[in-house]
Formats: sequence, structure tokens, C-alpha cells
Amino acid sequence: MSNYRGRMAYLKFLLLIMISAHIRLQHALKDPPFHIEESTIPQIQSAFKNGRLTSTRLVEFYLHTIKKLNPKLHAVIEVNPDALLLAEKADAERLKAGGFIGGLHGIPVLVKDNIASKDKLNTTSGSFALLGSQVPRDAAVVSKLRKAGAIILGKASLSEWAHFMAYNSPSGWSARGGQCKNPYVLTADPCGSSSGSAVGVAANMVAVSLGTETDGSILCPSSFNSVVGIKPTVGLTSRAGVIPVSHNQDTVGPICRTVTDAVYLLDEIVGYDVRDHQATKSAARFIPRGGYKQFLKTDGLQGKRLGIVQRQFLLSESYAAVHFEKHLTTMRQKGATLVKNPIFKDLLNISSNMAEIVQGYDFKHDLNIYLSELLQSPVRTLADIISFNIQHAKQEEILKYGQYYFLLAQNTTGLEAQQYRIALKRDHMLTVNGIDKLLETYKLDAVVTLDMWIYDVLGIAGYPGISVPAGYNKAGVPFGIYFGGRRGSEPTLIEIAYAFEQATKVRKIPLFKE
Repeated sequence: MSNYRGRMAYLKFLLLIMISAHIRLQHALKDPPFHIEESTIPQIQSAFKNGRLTSTRLVEFYLHTIKKLNPKLHAVIEVNPDALLLAEKADAERLKAGGFIGGLHGIPVLVKDNIASKDKLNTTSGSFALLGSQVPRDAAVVSKLRKAGAIILGKASLSEWAHFMAYNSPSGWSARGGQCKNPYVLTADPCGSSSGSAVGVAANMVAVSLGTETDGSILCPSSFNSVVGIKPTVGLTSRAGVIPVSHNQDTVGPICRTVTDAVYLLDEIVGYDVRDHQATKSAARFIPRGGYKQFLKTDGLQGKRLGIVQRQFLLSESYAAVHFEKHLTTMRQKGATLVKNPIFKDLLNISSNMAEIVQGYDFKHDLNIYLSELLQSPVRTLADIISFNIQHAKQEEILKYGQYYFLLAQNTTGLEAQQYRIALKRDHMLTVNGIDKLLETYKLDAVVTLDMWIYDVLGIAGYPGISVPAGYNKAGVPFGIYFGGRRGSEPTLIEIAYAFEQATKVRKIPLFKE
């Protein structure tokens, strides 16, 4: 009798195994393996939730892609040696919690190599001068990413020192990282300084990344590599722990393949930080209750008044003019009112020399503070870095590119200098009499352009902007469209950018043309 019961129990066990196997097979037939390439944060989260994806598999995919493509693209300066361990930890946490945890849990992020991380990764801004230095703590934005459950996959390459060393060095070049390449056309400009952040995302080395901007360094690489970049209002994200250029203009923002992903990332990194007290306290009032995801509206163009700025940039670029006019038609059809070529006389008078003066004074002051706080460093002042570059001229290619901005900054005399005060006042007046006056006079919600002129305007003002893929020239090189607005206008810009993206869906996967 006992043998009979034993056999029956065994048969029931086998039957359960067969039923379980049948169910798994049916799920497999219904749900094919998750396709990671071009996947978005919501898609990855959904795949985590239904068990079709693990963080380990996701990280393995990105590490494989980096190993395959990075020798050609030079988008990643360094991979986190603990990335797989962190992925396995995330999977274990998800299993223990009984399912999807939320936030950015288990999702890899690349951060630009001027954003500090207290781990096995270096933070060098692309320079050998900071190789081996030890940061005291994570940058505030990295700390927020970790709190959200994100995995720091590695450091993205950049234009060395955020393109504030030599004015004639190529965009995307650094001594440590080499020359970052545009994945659409390898000989095309990847733009800088957040080149690696944009290229890494465009080439599917990662889904999302962080960049920094002082003057165009998020918007430009996003445009040139057919991805989405959000340059937040200065102070909306903390700059603490970021190798600085200018406390008046620096900001940290997301670079992703979609507006949705950029907004998901933005939601996790905004907010007050005691170590960037003044700027983040001032900007915290702009952060909407409930975050920025609520502004991902397909009808976001409805009722918007947009100032369309068309300058000489279109005359020799017929392909851009055709695309631009087509996009303007789409915006009208989606309910926007277009005000073409509003008078922006004061903006045309923006002097990059004034911005250069402010950045030069800020750079020396801010960088020396950053260096002084390092736990260990071969260099402690800007003067030390200048000397290092001279001593390692071949390694840093100083004879080829020089260090014009470094020398300019080193010759400044402090933030009480009259020249600095005059330049700051000039920048403020350009903001008040320029973009503020333009938006107010024409009752505009945003300015829309293809022109890189907007970098200077938004940079000097500390105002937000979003770049969205807009087209490709005859050679296949991408270009983006820029939406810029007043301080704290991220909700409006997100509505406009998302509605535009959903109506046009321009982005294509790169083909790595020689």
C-alpha cells in the first residue's frame, strides 16, 4: 500500500513538472525573448515585472555591446568592474521583494567622466592629471541614482575638461578616452562635451546616461547623435561632486533615446542638495508635485505659442530647411501657434567673449575648490594641472592643442574683480532684455530653432532646453530641433518635446558609416 502511495505521489510530482513545463512553453511561445536593443525604461521595467528580463542579462548585453563597439566609437572611458555584481544584487533584491521594485532599480546608467562616483571608477574629466585621484563621496546626482536603484555601468568619455582646456581641440577628444566617434557617420562631429554620453546611448551601449552642460554640452551632442537631451534649469540638479566649469552656468541632465526616458531619469536626479545649497534651493520651487512624468502628453503642443527662430543657418542647408518647414507644419496641425522670426535684437548681440570671461573666472575659483576636497590627487590647483600638462605634453597632446582656456583662467584675479562683475552684469542684462523680453513680448511658451545660437542664450541665462531628433542630412548625419524656455519651464518644454517626438518619430538606429 505504501509503495502504491509512493508511486502515485511520484506520478503527481511528474505531472506537476509536465504542467509547469507546458505553462513555461506557452509563455515562451506567447512572449518571445525580450529585445534589449532600443528598449526604453518603461519597456525594461515591464520586462522585469513579467520575468522576461533580469538586470544581469541587461548588463551583460551592454557590456558585450561596449566590448564590440567601443574600440571604434570610444564612447566609454571606463567600465565599472562591479557592474555584474550590482546587477546580480538587483536581481536578488527583486526576487526577495516578490517582483518589480520600481524607480530605476536594476537599470544601468552611464555617467560622464566629470561626475564623481565613490567606487572603483576614476573621475578624471578625460585627463591623466586626475587619474588615481580619490573623490570624498558620490556626486549628488550619482547618490540619487543609487538611491533609485540604478546601476552605475561606467564613465562616458567627453571633450577633455568639458571642452574648457583648448579651444581648438576636437569635440569628443580627451587624452584618456581618445577621439569619440559619431555612430551615424564615423567621420562626422560627435559634438561635445558630453559626446560619450550621447554616443553610448545612440549606439545601444546603454539605455540612458547623464551629461553636463555649461554651453551646449548636452544639447549639441544629443542633436548630432539623434538622441534626446534635457538641459535643466541651473540648480534644478545639484552640481556637487561634478568637476566644474562655471557655477553660474553648469547643470547636469539626462541624455537618452526618447523624451520619456529622459523624463524618467530627470525625475530621479532633481531636488535640493545642501552641498549646492544656493542654486538648488532657488530652483527647488520649480519642481512640480508628482514629478515630470505627468507632462508626457501627446497633445502637449495644443495651445502652445512658439517663437520660431530662423536665421542664416538654413540658407546653405536646404535639407534642414525642408525638414524644418515640415516639422513646423506638424506643430500647427497639433494645435500650436507659430510666431515666426520674432524680433530678438538683444539676443543677436550676445557676446561669447563676455561668457568666456565669466567662465574663466568661475573655472579657476570652482576647480580649485573641487581639487582641494579630493581625498587623494596628483594635482591640487589649476596651476598644478597646467604644469602637469607641460610635463606630460605628449600624453596630453599639449603641443598640438595647447591649453588656452586654462591659461586664461589662471590669469584671473578672483570673483571680486571688476572685469568679472561687469561681465556678469552684461550676462544678466542679456537675459532680462533678451530671452525674457522676447518670451514676454510675444507671449511665447518656448523658442524653437535648429540653430546652435540657442546654446549661448540658454547657457548664459541658466535656462532649460530640450533637443529632439529632427532629421538627417544627405550623408546621414543627424540634426536635432531645440526647444528653449524661461527658468523653470521644464513642464512646458516636456509637453512640447514629447508631443513633437510622438508626432514625428524621426530617430533611426545608427549604421556606423565610414
